[in-house]
Amino acid sequence: MQPGGPVRALHERFIAGEIDALSLRESALRRLVAESWQRSLETGVDPDGEAPETGNTLASLRATHPLAPVMPTIRRLLVDDATESSGVMVAVGAVDGTLLWVEGDRAVLRRAEAMNFMPGTVWSERAAGTNAPGTALTLDREVQIRESEHFARAAHRWSCTAVPIHDPATHAALGVLDVTGGEDITTPQTLALLRATALAVEGQLAVLRLNSVTPPAPAPEAALRVLGARRPEWSARAADGTTRTLPLTGRHADILVLLARHPEGLSADHLALLLDDGDLDVVTVRAEMSRLRKAVGAEFLGSRPYRLSRPVEIDADAVVAAVRAGDGATALDRYPGPLLPQSVSPGVARLRTELSESVRAAVAATRDLGLLRRWLDLPDGRDDREGWHILHRHGGTAGRAEAGGHLAGLALDLG
Repeated sequence: MQPGGPVRALHERFIAGEIDALSLRESALRRLVAESWQRSLETGVDPDGEAPETGNTLASLRATHPLAPVMPTIRRLLVDDATESSGVMVAVGAVDGTLLWVEGDRAVLRRAEAMNFMPGTVWSERAAGTNAPGTALTLDREVQIRESEHFARAAHRWSCTAVPIHDPATHAALGVLDVTGGEDITTPQTLALLRATALAVEGQLAVLRLNSVTPPAPAPEAALRVLGARRPEWSARAADGTTRTLPLTGRHADILVLLARHPEGLSADHLALLLDDGDLDVVTVRAEMSRLRKAVGAEFLGSRPYRLSRPVEIDADAVVAAVRAGDGATALDRYPGPLLPQSVSPGVARLRTELSESVRAAVAATRDLGLLRRWLDLPDGRDDREGWHILHRHGGTAGRAEAGGHLAGLALDLG
């Protein structure tokens, strides 16, 4: 039976309880689909519900997942040809059905958000009903699901092909590879392509293990510069290997910094509070997010909740890493000035204060007067009365003279 009218009619009758599982299996519906519908119904899947979000942090799931080091191979074989006007998206999921990466045609990705098909959501069969990645994981076999064969009504406009990926040593499932799009996705050619990609991925995993190679962390795909007086900038690698640099508006820089600070994601309401403690409404936040997607690329920004969906290198992170390592000299070297000094966002103001104070403490812990003098030259250090007092006491004749004059000026400012 071809999906469409007859399948949809069967689906509606089955959901309504007009036909039982035996009658469904005796119909012309594919047995694989009939049995999956029955499992979905028995586990209480709501055909009008949305796939739930994982309770874990997406960034940590990606960083520790065994498929992370082979994502460049998957992108090269599947995603790179599916990014522009292809009508296709490629998903890589964990063994529990959590979608870790969803990439491809940007227009398709935006439409898929309507059914909550995006990184961080759970598309196991128990959570979302019959669907190619979830059912493939349930059966541990390749699966193609066409349109109305999906259990969830929101997915009836989509078709998908999925193939599990296995550990080359234990043969246990590690995750699933899925291609979703229109009805032409469920062809033998698509299935053959996914089989070949899964085999290539499993082969690469075997080589990594054989050579005792520690899988590297995913390389940053973009960079965000937000420290010091210069205008904040976003840089991203293009498909041709070149780097595109984009100056950011203050509001866009605020949003990106807050999303980086909250890898678990932020709702529109929470983001509005962090951006403005006044009456910033969620409509304005959504409009800003839409403009930001157009500026930096939709592939870098997830939604529901809003979050960074690809690795981004932020200059402030290098400062934090040095502070945590107890390396005050390196922290100061990498700190040209405050975090987004022009920002009036309360969320950014807190992060700016935290970073400034942590650098100051790291410098003070070194007891190095040279480093202290460099700190006092920064905008953050000009009002550091304690730091100037230390220089006045221990900085020699020249240091004492300069510090004395500066302290007098601070006293005058304070009345």
